[in-house]
Amino acid sequence: MTTLSQDSNLGRVTDNTVDRPGERAPLVLNMNTFGEVTATVCRVNEADKAPFAWYVAFAAALGLLSVLGLCITYLIFTGVGVWGLNNPVMWAYDITNFVFWVGIGHAGTLISAILFLFRQKWRTGINRFAEAMTIFAVICAGTFPGIHVGRVWFAYWLFPIPNQMEMWPQFRSPLLWDVFAVSTYFTVSLLFWYTGMVPDLATLRDRAKGKVQQLAYGLFALGWRGSNRHWHRYERAYLLLAALSTPLVLSVHSVVSFDFATSQLPGWHTTIFPPYFVAGAIFSGFAMVVTLAVPARELFGLKDLITLRHLDNMNKVILVTGCMVGYAYSMEFFIAWYSGAMYEKFAFINRAFGQYWWAYWIMVSCNVITPQLFWFKKIRTSIPLMFVLSIFVNVGMWFERFVIIVTSLANDFLPSSWDVFTPTWVDIGTMVGAFGLFFTLFLLFCRYLPMIAMAEVKAVMPISDPHGAGAGKSHGHAAQHGHDAHH
Repeated sequence: MTTLSQDSNLGRVTDNTVDRPGERAPLVLNMNTFGEVTATVCRVNEADKAPFAWYVAFAAALGLLSVLGLCITYLIFTGVGVWGLNNPVMWAYDITNFVFWVGIGHAGTLISAILFLFRQKWRTGINRFAEAMTIFAVICAGTFPGIHVGRVWFAYWLFPIPNQMEMWPQFRSPLLWDVFAVSTYFTVSLLFWYTGMVPDLATLRDRAKGKVQQLAYGLFALGWRGSNRHWHRYERAYLLLAALSTPLVLSVHSVVSFDFATSQLPGWHTTIFPPYFVAGAIFSGFAMVVTLAVPARELFGLKDLITLRHLDNMNKVILVTGCMVGYAYSMEFFIAWYSGAMYEKFAFINRAFGQYWWAYWIMVSCNVITPQLFWFKKIRTSIPLMFVLSIFVNVGMWFERFVIIVTSLANDFLPSSWDVFTPTWVDIGTMVGAFGLFFTLFLLFCRYLPMIAMAEVKAVMPISDPHGAGAGKSHGHAAQHGHDAHH
């Protein structure tokens, strides 16, 4: 029995998902030196031209981003009436998209912070672009609270700064909690992402051929020389930021859930929301990491660094959190029945069998049934299947937010005020355009910044262990790379 399987044509290791008792499966395949890791990661940023597929994807993302700009401009000049809002549905696609994007951002910090604190070495291959995904998703999320208030030019009232009218924020408003929660989350996540990238930016600086690249990478590398003092300060700062980020991962989406749970509306006013939202956020976040990792490793030749084992582990997390989300869905119905409240019972029966029944069952199908396929290892390790299933999960999680928000509002206490929400082209354009913003930022990151945390990946290779089997095997070759071997 072996921990590895090989491609018979190329003689290269391709599968490291088989476990052997007493032996750790390698997390870096077909590479014996630090220099090989550096060359593999840096060639994406150092290439004169990106792969053709990158230009196609970037053009498409820019096109969608222009749609977002058009829709927001039209909204500002015309007003929120351009959305399909009605009385009683005063929140719809705007807050649905906000909660969706905040959820997407959770996996990056979880992979980076919590798995780092628990010393899970498999995080090293995927943490960098998962953190980048977090930053870009929070940027997308932050767009929506700013534009949904109507008078966008007064958005600064949300911040506790004195102004000429002595207006101060309403601190009892859950939307104000969002401002503080999301801005804090963004700040700490950005610092965590950037701090972890400093040694790798120094590597790119030292390898850069042109003056502009040397200056740009050198500016952000903060004078990094790879000295013992630098590593000591870096590792201490990274640990402290991980410790700060961990409670944020669990608290931010709990705060977002309070937008609903602190109201008196049936379907919203429930104490299960904070843990339920956090589980759903991790669920959708990991699905998005898989959605991004599968094409990235193929397009940029990173299969030896983002291995099947990384993808398999992420699919296991999706399976576990999918079961938690399914449990939360069933528990909501139990709570509604057990409460004895007629309005609460109606809210949930209406979700499943009312005018939005199709959205509810898309949600259940994608979020509860689809992840169960990951019980089978063949599916967990099948690249095409995991890519399709991860997209289904993201679709399901968007519909979850839609179902919670719109179905609870559309049928409120008085049947005389009931109405059906129908999205307009501006609603749909803003939603699609947000994906354009996300993918534009992500593609720029892939092109100009190191997608893989080189310094951290090198630390989990056998050669980095002075007492391990690979310690002396390639010492001479690694030493040739100078800065590459600094970890």
